[in-house]
Amino acid sequence: MASKALVLIELGGVVLGLGVLARLAGNLGISPIPFYLVGGLLLGEGGLVPVVTSEEFIEIGAELGVVFLLLMLGLEYSADELVASLRLVAPAGLVDLVLNFTPGWVAGMLLGWGPAPAVYLGVVTYISSSGVVAKLLGDLGWSGNRETPTVLSILVFEDLAMAVLLPILGVLAVGSSPLGAVTTAGVALLVVVAVILLVSRSGERIGSVVFHHSDEANLLTLFGFTLLVAGLAERLHISAAVGAFLVGLSLSGEGVHRARGLLGPLRDLFAAVFFVFFGLSTDPRTIPPVLLPALLLALVTAATKVATGWWAAARSGVGARGRLRAGVALVARGEFSIVVAGLGAGAFGVDLGPIAAAYVLILAIAGPLAARAVVAAGRVVV
Repeated sequence: MASKALVLIELGGVVLGLGVLARLAGNLGISPIPFYLVGGLLLGEGGLVPVVTSEEFIEIGAELGVVFLLLMLGLEYSADELVASLRLVAPAGLVDLVLNFTPGWVAGMLLGWGPAPAVYLGVVTYISSSGVVAKLLGDLGWSGNRETPTVLSILVFEDLAMAVLLPILGVLAVGSSPLGAVTTAGVALLVVVAVILLVSRSGERIGSVVFHHSDEANLLTLFGFTLLVAGLAERLHISAAVGAFLVGLSLSGEGVHRARGLLGPLRDLFAAVFFVFFGLSTDPRTIPPVLLPALLLALVTAATKVATGWWAAARSGVGARGRLRAGVALVARGEFSIVVAGLGAGAFGVDLGPIAAAYVLILAIAGPLAARAVVAAGRVVV
């Protein structure tokens, strides 16, 4: 009984603390992700107030956080929209991938990690935080700017790339043989393509079966179906996150809008728990030794993101000021960088977790600050 009480007290304290941090971040006008990470670092081993009793429960919540993040990502797009966006933005998306994956991979190799963990660091540095970027565009009044469709198209390409990369990362993490890795990744990619082709023809029909006029029934059905598919995907070594993404992608119709409203608060709660758990699993004493490499990597990849946005916006005929806005809007890294680091942190015996934590902390703060600096310098077209 005393143990159960302690679990409830710890969980209550953690969730209440997340609420305080979210308010603080909102008042400062920046993403709460860095605050959640720091909170986790303070509560983990080597922190100020280590959480012990409820850590297993928080770990389960963190798994749900990843599942909800990818489910909501899938619900954002229809298969037709993804294919159309991919055709339009493929050149800019490929430039983004090369420019921003390469520094992370090279850094991992220079640190002596080897090719597999270096791939993880490359993906960490590659993908922008769509949540931070979307908030930034709204807060700064950039949503209607000429460069904004280019920024959003690059984010869509990155989202689709995550569905391709996650199965590969999952195979690398379990240390499969090269042939096994290629086979499993190939199967996963075939599944992704097959689902996209299927739902492009039958998405409305699938949505009509899943969704109901009752919000309660919708929430329970979608939640249960997602967990079931995510679990089966994990058993097949495809990745639970990819399974959740495919569930979201497979649904379309009027019910999708209601589903986003129902699942949004749950996504925010479990995503926050995920970031805290990542901090919990990272000893804060391991951060100072990797702070310099993380800072150098942040500087390089901030520059490559600005170059990506500048080049992509130039292709769309946007002027110099708009190109700069497009570049700085993409600088912030966040949720999916941490998801990727969480997948590989315990698999290779390298400092992936500490470097990723420091790297995301730097850029999740520096990105919005850089965008506001552009505004303050008078570079925005009025």
